[in-house]
Amino acid sequence: MVFSSISFLIYFLPVVICLHFLAPASWKNPVLLLASLIFYAWGEPIYVFLMIFSILFNYGLSRWLDSSLRLRGRTAATKGIFAVSAVVNLGILGFFKYSDFLIENINLVFTTHLSVLELPLPVGISFYTFQLVSYTIDLYRGKVKPQRDLIAFGTYVAMFPQLVAGPIVRIQTIEEQLIHRPADLALFASGVRRFTVGLGKKVLLADNMGLLWGTISGSGPGELPVATAWLGALAFTMQIYFDFSGYSDMAIGLGRMFGFTFLENFNYPYVSKSVTEFWRRWHISLGSWFKEYVYIPLGGNRQGNGRQMLNILIVWGLTGLWHGASWNFVLWGLYFAVILVAEKLVIGQALEGFRERHPHLGSGVASLYTMGLVTVSWVIFAAEDMGWLGSYGASMAGLSGAGLADCRTWYLLSSNLLLLGACAIGATNFPARLWHRCLNRKGCDRSWGMILVENIALLLLFLVSFAYVVASTYKAFLYFRF
Repeated sequence: MVFSSISFLIYFLPVVICLHFLAPASWKNPVLLLASLIFYAWGEPIYVFLMIFSILFNYGLSRWLDSSLRLRGRTAATKGIFAVSAVVNLGILGFFKYSDFLIENINLVFTTHLSVLELPLPVGISFYTFQLVSYTIDLYRGKVKPQRDLIAFGTYVAMFPQLVAGPIVRIQTIEEQLIHRPADLALFASGVRRFTVGLGKKVLLADNMGLLWGTISGSGPGELPVATAWLGALAFTMQIYFDFSGYSDMAIGLGRMFGFTFLENFNYPYVSKSVTEFWRRWHISLGSWFKEYVYIPLGGNRQGNGRQMLNILIVWGLTGLWHGASWNFVLWGLYFAVILVAEKLVIGQALEGFRERHPHLGSGVASLYTMGLVTVSWVIFAAEDMGWLGSYGASMAGLSGAGLADCRTWYLLSSNLLLLGACAIGATNFPARLWHRCLNRKGCDRSWGMILVENIALLLLFLVSFAYVVASTYKAFLYFRF
């Protein structure tokens, strides 16, 4: 079940909202936990037992770890309990996500014929595993107290609004809300608005950009004119942003409907003036997770430039692998590692100096530099295999022999021009700034007319989006596969 499906919008969500609001305070978590397990089991019934095991195992081990910390401190025995937790959680993730990748590469290197397992990847396992690992680490560090309520802990792990594609939620950010969250109509209304915007991003922008990307990427990747190849890359660049940020908007909105306030996961990454800034704005919860639990423990930037560069390479190699068990994801991570290292050593200072000398031109150059590199990165990310990547990259570089553009290029561009324009504007904070500027005009913030206009616009957005959901075929969120 996905958020942009008829079964979720018409049946599941309204029923769960009603049950949650009608339930007394002591029953809100049980209702939400049961609904979340049903949501998870809808598509993969067998893996709901893996989810339940993860909840019970981590709940029990966290209580044991806390007891050992209080009685013995950080002794070898306590460290052993912590190690068991890390090994089991990461081991489950590794088994399901990386077994076939490892077997295939062993067969390739040693010319063996080991059989791959071909196990379906449990949806959202990368996200909820990272939540569990962060909880255990923070408990060991003394940053959080153990959650003693099993139902509340299970709700934290399995909560359906952010279960399958984040944001990665740390327990301390919602701990009070797990214990007590009174009905808040204003928060609920803001959640409905946020969910509606996310739904529109997904079905109106992301899915239609996906059609353009599919049309271009599926037609001879090594035989495309330069402009067509770049148009396809730009289409996927927009698709993945509106798909993932749309999901995050829907998740944050759903969280508010149930009384939770999740941290933001995107901050207009495509307005960035450097790749470093881009990664401060894109998938914020994942970036902060790797910084807090990998980069800083490795030494961060405290041990000289050489060690810092090595730490960046390690973190980004792992970031690539987190996204998928394939060499294109490893390459994608290392691609960003090299760029980030280059920005720290040379490029960042050069861009900043140029912007200081030529503010307007420098800002434009920095934007083009960033978007150019990010667009190339998404082609690596989307690659079906390394051969396809080489062919498509050759077309982007003008090595396909197909020229700069052809009639099909102009047809695809002209027929998608309005959509591309809407995406370009929607990827910036211009619509939000324009709306807030209207609200901040004298008296507008209290005007029933502005409220009416906003609600009518949101209603129309929902109706149009729902019409697309009804008329179109099923399209899963891209990040569901991670």
